[in-house]
Amino acid sequence: MAKALLVSCVVFFVFAPSVSLSSPTYNVQSFGAKAGGVSDSTPAFLKAWAAACGSVQSATIYVPVGMFLLGPVEFRGPCKNNINFQVDGTVVAPSDYLKLGSSGNWILFVQVNGMTLAGGTFDGKGAGFWACRTSGKSCPVGARSITFNWANNVIVKGVTSLNSQISHLVINSCNNVMVRGVKLVAPAQSPNTDGIHVQLSTGVTIVGSSMKTGDDCISIGAGTRNLWMESIQCGPGHGVSIGSLAKEYNEDGVQNVTLTKSAFIGSDNGVRIKTWARPSKAFVRGITFQNLVMRNAKNPIIIDQNYCPDNQGCPGQSSGVKISGVTYKNIQGTSATPVAVEFDCSSSNPCSGIKLQDVKLTYMNKSAQASCRHIDGTSSGLMVPESCL
Repeated sequence: MAKALLVSCVVFFVFAPSVSLSSPTYNVQSFGAKAGGVSDSTPAFLKAWAAACGSVQSATIYVPVGMFLLGPVEFRGPCKNNINFQVDGTVVAPSDYLKLGSSGNWILFVQVNGMTLAGGTFDGKGAGFWACRTSGKSCPVGARSITFNWANNVIVKGVTSLNSQISHLVINSCNNVMVRGVKLVAPAQSPNTDGIHVQLSTGVTIVGSSMKTGDDCISIGAGTRNLWMESIQCGPGHGVSIGSLAKEYNEDGVQNVTLTKSAFIGSDNGVRIKTWARPSKAFVRGITFQNLVMRNAKNPIIIDQNYCPDNQGCPGQSSGVKISGVTYKNIQGTSATPVAVEFDCSSSNPCSGIKLQDVKLTYMNKSAQASCRHIDGTSSGLMVPESCL
């Protein structure tokens, strides 16, 4: 598996977008964007995009130092050449969440191939939307801050995303995406503010990034293949989660996912696999969680195949998602709850091929507990808590 992932990363770098020093640069201020965060710069950004996208040479869109107000916007390709979207300033959403919340997306890139989004701060101004959600009022669907749909050979680096209404960064139906050195921040109690959501995508790499969110730091949806995550710091947040899967019966699975050299600090979960308790064709296989540190994480290692929020649409059923070939290796630290390892697998499709190796998780300076249901696997090396496999 590691070899296959290495090959995919090599392919990524061979085809990574590049912009030459002589390539044209389109400064958004030249198209009418005004700093200060008051005047709507959306038309100017779209004009700069049109110029860069139509350039026969690789081109740069430049957002200088300053604050630029941007409404819901769609940057659509395919373009004639590679684009470098360089942000040195701060891009802010409208303070009125209704101007953004009904759109579903704030900044949307569609069908772009060979693009780099580099630097800058993106402030989604999500507080008003969160207040609506927690008040019980009728609210719009909410906007994802930065989304890539049907994009290939993309780099996102050095970006800071603050206070997204819902997800900070979404990678949907993409191939060969590198996310490096991003910082994603929202309050712990902000609803559904996932850090990075990946689905229906192949060859995604996420490295050297920090996520402090109100939901999953990284959520991994159906149709994800060859995902590599390394040097991630998560917390607060709901951990790194595969799922929830089985929302639909005819749903794709998740395969060949690795998380390594990462830390979870005060998170609600560590590494989690979550599926609805109902029939599905989905699967989870070829997963490795290794070299991880837990610091006061509530559920450091968890598989939950009986997910059924509000008991709607799933009571009395079992999950059809088949989970197999999952390895947990060199995971150490402290749990905020007595049960640090919980495997609650499907009664009709038990988990199989689960491997535990060198796990040391304590609770209040004592050995934590482990719980197993409907699971088959092996354990080796140091095991604290004692393995229930």
